[in-house]
Amino acid sequence: MIQFRLIIVVILLLFGYSAMAQKKSLNAVFASENISVDGNLSESLWQSAPIATDFIMFEPDNGKLLSNDKRTEVRVLYDNNAIYVGAILYDDEPDKILKEITDRDDFGTSEHFGIYINGYNDGQQDFRFFVSAAGVQMDCLATEQGEDYSWNAIWDSEVRVTDFGWVVEMKIPYAALRFSNEDIQTWGVNFYREIRRDRQKYTWNHVDANIATKLPQTGELTGIQNIKTPTRLFFIPYSSYYYNHTETGETDHTFKAGMDIKYGINDSFTLDAILIPDFGQTRFDNVILNLTPYEQQFNENRPFFTEGTDIFNKGALLYSRRIGAEPSTYPETTPDEIVTTFPATVDLINAIKISGRTNNGLGVGFLNAITERTYATVRNQDLEQERKVVVEPLVNYNLIVLDQRFNQNSSVSFANSNVIRDGGFRDANVSAIAWDLNTKENTYKLAGDFKYSYINTVQDYSGFKTGLNFIKTSGKHRFDIFGKYISADYDINDMGIIFQTNYHNAYANYSYRILNPTKVFNTFLGEITSSVEIQNTTGKTQDYYISINTMGNTRSNDWLQLGMQYRPLETFDFYQPRVLGRFSYRPRELSAWFTFSSNYNRPFAIDINPSMHVTEEDGRNGYGAIFSPRYRISDKILLIYKIDYYKELKDQGFVDFSGDDIIYAERNRETISNEFSGRYSINNKMTINLTARHYWSYSDNHDLFSLNPQGYLDFITADPALTHAYDQNLNLWNFDLSYSWWFAPASQISILYRNNSIDYRDTVDRGYRHNLDKLFNNNLNSVLSFSVRYFVDYNSLKKKS
Repeated sequence: MIQFRLIIVVILLLFGYSAMAQKKSLNAVFASENISVDGNLSESLWQSAPIATDFIMFEPDNGKLLSNDKRTEVRVLYDNNAIYVGAILYDDEPDKILKEITDRDDFGTSEHFGIYINGYNDGQQDFRFFVSAAGVQMDCLATEQGEDYSWNAIWDSEVRVTDFGWVVEMKIPYAALRFSNEDIQTWGVNFYREIRRDRQKYTWNHVDANIATKLPQTGELTGIQNIKTPTRLFFIPYSSYYYNHTETGETDHTFKAGMDIKYGINDSFTLDAILIPDFGQTRFDNVILNLTPYEQQFNENRPFFTEGTDIFNKGALLYSRRIGAEPSTYPETTPDEIVTTFPATVDLINAIKISGRTNNGLGVGFLNAITERTYATVRNQDLEQERKVVVEPLVNYNLIVLDQRFNQNSSVSFANSNVIRDGGFRDANVSAIAWDLNTKENTYKLAGDFKYSYINTVQDYSGFKTGLNFIKTSGKHRFDIFGKYISADYDINDMGIIFQTNYHNAYANYSYRILNPTKVFNTFLGEITSSVEIQNTTGKTQDYYISINTMGNTRSNDWLQLGMQYRPLETFDFYQPRVLGRFSYRPRELSAWFTFSSNYNRPFAIDINPSMHVTEEDGRNGYGAIFSPRYRISDKILLIYKIDYYKELKDQGFVDFSGDDIIYAERNRETISNEFSGRYSINNKMTINLTARHYWSYSDNHDLFSLNPQGYLDFITADPALTHAYDQNLNLWNFDLSYSWWFAPASQISILYRNNSIDYRDTVDRGYRHNLDKLFNNNLNSVLSFSVRYFVDYNSLKKKS
């Protein structure tokens, strides 16, 4: 009977639909004359086009009408190449308009205007384009899961600040959008205005904060019809030069050239290809001293893998840093051999992406990448001979995603990742089905997934993961109930990432929020969460916590957050021992944290984040703080400093094996990270950026233990000669100074000076100055690079010919 009722609920969720609240509508007018994007709106067509006005506050006072002295008027034109947006943003105090000049996609401390476009009018994904009062562009792909600002479109805009406010003019080519091939188009659209000095955000079509799903709450753009879009074919050739210099005096010169290609298969589907890639100017990784049993996860900084990846994230099977990461195997050696060279990464040969969506809402994504065969060098010390060993063969990475949207707010997705390695190396295949189903009123959600992995190696194995999530998504009071099960042999780490398997989990969350300001807060959220994880094989609890978290924005627009988490039971760690089937005890623990972030509108602002944790074991605790002041000297210059400090006392963790024994150490740990960044914006297309980071962390051992079968530690010794043999001391230095000039649309000249150093020792030196001296006196490497990228539109070439 229960199963039958569940089936009925699912059917209702799948097929239920009703219209959202009343949508505003705006008619676009065909541009029969050329439109000059100069911020003047001087063409006569602007004066005759219908006006979108009567903006309504989204936050903090949701539902409040924008006052007449700050009224906003928006008009839309179109031709066969693009749509044109003209906006007049009135302001009775134009001298107070904030207009900090920033890098692209950095909102900074500025007023903003934006347009949200959904070419399928399906309420599921927006193409969002913003421009600041300083003329800086921001753009993103937006879904209910968030905004992806790594996506960059090619469009034009101009801004003019006047004595009555400011004016925005935009030209958004159809190549930057996706829409159906119907003769008569109806797009979902909303317009956005942020009055930054008051921290107020407005939209043309009212977005009700009482409802969690925001994207369906748009107006409609009508009138676009019978357009003849140009061929979408773009070439972005590049060339780069690198000069490397090491501390030992060795130098190296490298020249690279390649090209990115973007081709519009039709108005809905796009092919992106990268030939002979060059990622030498991507941001450095914030490496840490990692004493956990898990790999450190890094952000993806390579543009090809970050741009427009929303559909490829369906099913959560892709961790793109796997592509071109370090080799998957290590050479086997005889007792008289050593590995003399082992590559840190694998070179990418080429990669392509195809993505788009059909008229009936079916999204298709295909990603393919090929990495080259990679070798390590092994030396026989007795015979003084070297041999090359393949540590990563030629590898083909594939990902395909199908995502069916329906009912303006729901979707079902299928994803499959496949990694094929040449020869007798390991292969992997993972499939996932995921669903996100919302009631017709967008008040409740049922989401879940089922995933299956198959690994072809010396001994094949397979596993699965499944989860179900029921959420109340509307109102001041909301809740989230979640459960999942992961089998022992579930493995997606060839193309994705997962840290823990072989457990089941139950999770519950209740939250309360205000939807309109009070006497104290503009926004406020309070929540309580409980989660328990049970290891499948033993039935032992591997994690259990109860947390309380509160956060809010004051009437002065300062951000406050206070939280605590309590683990009331002893739990067991099944990963720290590094041996399958073994586990170690973790005591009861209480953690607490506090965050204060002052209003960034002020020239001087500060972020403070102290935190601490204590356990039931005497002296086993930790404490630390993040302190980050920032100073905006002018609209062109911003300086930020950040220090992150944390100290752990009597931390316990794995250090070694001794025969069949697993050796743990009790240790004191200390980490200090200093970061400095500065930006000088010459104008809205030319910036100089500086980023520097010094990271120092050590582990000072004072007792050694063996791990017994019950998961507890048996004392071995406190002899310093033995305990300090496992000490670790790591210093890292990274420095980037870059100049960037966007001299034409999607065309950039960049110059980067970078130096870095690493100093790793098995002896702890507590002197900060001594650590710096050793760091800079050892392995300081420098790179100077120059890169040019130029955007070529096939249509412009065709016109010239």
